[in-house]
Amino acid sequence: MKTAARPTVQELVDPHDLANVDDLQLVARWVVEGFMHGLHRSPYVGYSVDFVSHREYVPGDDLRHLNWKLFGRQDKLYVKQYDAETNVDLHVVLDVSRSMTAGEGKLGKLRYACLLAASLAHLAQRQRDAVGLTLFAGSVLEHYEPRSTSDHLMELIGALARQREHPAADSIRVLHEMAELMPRRGLVVMISDFYFDVNELFGGLDHFRHFGHDVLLFHILDPLERLLPLDGAVRFVDAETGERLETLAHEIRPGFVAAIETWLAELRQGCLARDIDHVSLVTQTPLERALIEYFATRTELY
Repeated sequence: MKTAARPTVQELVDPHDLANVDDLQLVARWVVEGFMHGLHRSPYVGYSVDFVSHREYVPGDDLRHLNWKLFGRQDKLYVKQYDAETNVDLHVVLDVSRSMTAGEGKLGKLRYACLLAASLAHLAQRQRDAVGLTLFAGSVLEHYEPRSTSDHLMELIGALARQREHPAADSIRVLHEMAELMPRRGLVVMISDFYFDVNELFGGLDHFRHFGHDVLLFHILDPLERLLPLDGAVRFVDAETGERLETLAHEIRPGFVAAIETWLAELRQGCLARDIDHVSLVTQTPLERALIEYFATRTELY
């Protein structure tokens, strides 16, 4: 797995504050601008961002990159650091199946995932990367080839904001179907709760790797699914199958949390073996944190 220092972003926006804003394009712009504001104050460079930063001169640096005006003001030598001009096809793959509709209040998993997908698309378009979008459940529901125009971005935002049915994700074959739609190498960012058989899931992800794609998984869970913060009698309803289970939450919590940790560890281990980045998020996580992970992956790869 790749290792690199992650930049620190301060003053992050609570995603619950954004859940009440209906304009998905506006929210995506807010998230990206907040992320970029924090990034500009970070020492982490090398990504194709549209700004120039500085660091102190060290012997051996190219003297052509010295900022003499800054030297005149501060009496210290600083080297200009320029943006990278690498571009990549970004494929955003979003799970819109029935299980993704779970969650409390306005910020369920699907709303959070759509906000994240819109923010990634906005960031990619800002960096002149081509971005595509694939929406899936048991099959591919919508697919948009990567492009880098502002009109295309609006088309993707519209697709993310549109009301639709949410079929069950009843077959892992959909991953193979999607991989065949993306033969050109790029960065595949998949956003899902990944309620698939683990071995079958990795078989599908191997198909993307076969085409040379780099893969980043954003694993979205509701806090209820992650920690079961309930007490007393509860009734669980499987969003995919409709199966019901009544139990006492406080009695099953230790085993439930342990099973979730085992599942996540198995996913992390399998991703590590395939050089796939796996980022576990809950819907309370500020979206800028997810962009930091995308930023770091994008930088390391290109």
